Amino acid sequence: MRKTRLLIFGLFLLVPFFVLVEKSSLREITRPSSPPKNLYLLETVFRYIRNDYIEDLDPVRTVDGSFRGLVNSLDACSGYLDKQVTARYFEQKESVPAEPGLILFKKYGAFPAVTGLIENSPAEKEGLQLGDTITEIDRSSTSSMSLTEVKLLLRGREREPVELKILRGDKTLEMKVARANLTVDPVSYFAQEGTAGVLRIARIASPLLKIVRTDLLPRLIAGDQSLVIDLRNCQEGTFEEARQFVNLFLRTESIGYLEKAGDKKLFFSSLEEPVLPNTPLIIWVSQATMGPAEAVAAVLRESGRARIVGIPTLGLAAQSEFFALPDGTSLVLTSGVFCLHSGVRLWGRGVEPDVRVEVEDLSPGAYLKKSKSLLSLP
Repeated sequence: MRKTRLLIFGLFLLVPFFVLVEKSSLREITRPSSPPKNLYLLETVFRYIRNDYIEDLDPVRTVDGSFRGLVNSLDACSGYLDKQVTARYFEQKESVPAEPGLILFKKYGAFPAVTGLIENSPAEKEGLQLGDTITEIDRSSTSSMSLTEVKLLLRGREREPVELKILRGDKTLEMKVARANLTVDPVSYFAQEGTAGVLRIARIASPLLKIVRTDLLPRLIAGDQSLVIDLRNCQEGTFEEARQFVNLFLRTESIGYLEKAGDKKLFFSSLEEPVLPNTPLIIWVSQATMGPAEAVAAVLRESGRARIVGIPTLGLAAQSEFFALPDGTSLVLTSGVFCLHSGVRLWGRGVEPDVRVEVEDLSPGAYLKKSKSLLSLP
């Protein structure tokens, strides 16, 4: 029985390996008959496990672990989802889930770190702080999870709080954080003395453009005063909506492109007449500014239309795709990364601000204070 279980384990373990061999390991072959180096190492590791590991292995669990390690190690946006988490993905796709209000970033093998807090969310009310690391979600360690899996586990039914274990400095905290329906309009407007106002962007997704064009434009046309675009907690959206948003301020044949597998490029243009072609722009960013929001900030700055205030972003301007697998598990893979018209890749690089805000104080007041030199305020 033990040999049968180990044989199944070995066969399944080879599957993810051969995926990598096709892309990279074959390049290391020194002659046609020589085996890839990694194949020899894998066989050696398997032999040690078979002969010397003290316990019988659960093949299914071990295979899930091997797939998880393979996919999750690719980058921060890719992930392998087991059957339970895949079911959670489809469930949340059908209806808007409740959430604690955390914006997180996670590297492979590390705990997810809090990079942003939604205003008036349960997480903010419970006292979670920027820089906190989430070591457990409902008593499951987060170290081997992907960022996608972490987000799916944080979200759920509104009446069910999520149990978190948090590392803050040298202290470990445990708390139950409520979930709430935090769905708000993708954009809101606030008057601000000395400016044309503040556009706070929650997500660069429909109906962002519709709201701006129909409800907000009359308030934005304010002579030569600067318009502040607040992207600090903007982590979700699409590159198509980002393209249309850029077109409000800029007309150009190419704002950038998604670099995809096989040296393919998907170009974006903004060819309609902009409705605010001359309004000076100041963009606020933080480490919770991710994805299409990073592209918006970088495009408008590279074109000379905007100056950026804040702290460097994390460089997650990428497009992901979901792939359901026959056994009920699934993959989320990075399928394209955004590059500026100049060819600069934002992936892993992020957006560097023109004026930096101190990490110790990322409040709107601190951003406004740092923006004064750009706004020509007293």
